[in-house]
Amino acid sequence: MTEIFTAFEGERRLTSGPRAEIVLAVKQAERGATAPIVVFSDQSGRPVDLDPRGVTGDIGEPPEEPRGRGRPKLGVVAREVTLLPRHWEWLNTQPGGASVALRKLVDAARRTSGDADRQCAAREAAYHFMSAMAGNFVGFEEASRALFADDRRRFAGLIAAWPADIRDHVVKLAYSDHADSVPNNPLNNGVEAG
Repeated sequence: MTEIFTAFEGERRLTSGPRAEIVLAVKQAERGATAPIVVFSDQSGRPVDLDPRGVTGDIGEPPEEPRGRGRPKLGVVAREVTLLPRHWEWLNTQPGGASVALRKLVDAARRTSGDADRQCAAREAAYHFMSAMAGNFVGFEEASRALFADDRRRFAGLIAAWPADIRDHVVKLAYSDHADSVPNNPLNNGVEAG
């Protein structure tokens, strides 16, 4: 999945897109910028520094490292797991061993709590963006409380007077996968938010 970034010039949203598009757009916008340009990760809501060196009209992700000898890289990451002896004993009795059992447990947990985890991550991203761009705005503290309480009607009312691009991006980050459920949502009124 390609990570999406959003660039702001002051309170105005410039553009959203993958890294390559944002770097090029920021380079172009810097020539006539009248306010600082800040780029945010839509995934985390945090400001990021994108290195523009070597960027041309056609860039992508860094090239993969050449493959060496041995087993192909399957995306498996080895890390240390600390468990009690009774946990290791149970894992070792499972078909396929400890690794297979742990992967199955993680997948089951992801299925069970996936929506809640995504909603929590979305609220965190919206909060990080709000803190950076709207931390001094009227209603910020109350809007933050409403965001984390999932009080969508109150949240929408508290941010209604904020600059449109900032308000719309906060709503997009917090509720884009279920924006229909946000009362008075600017995204429902045809306003582009990203």
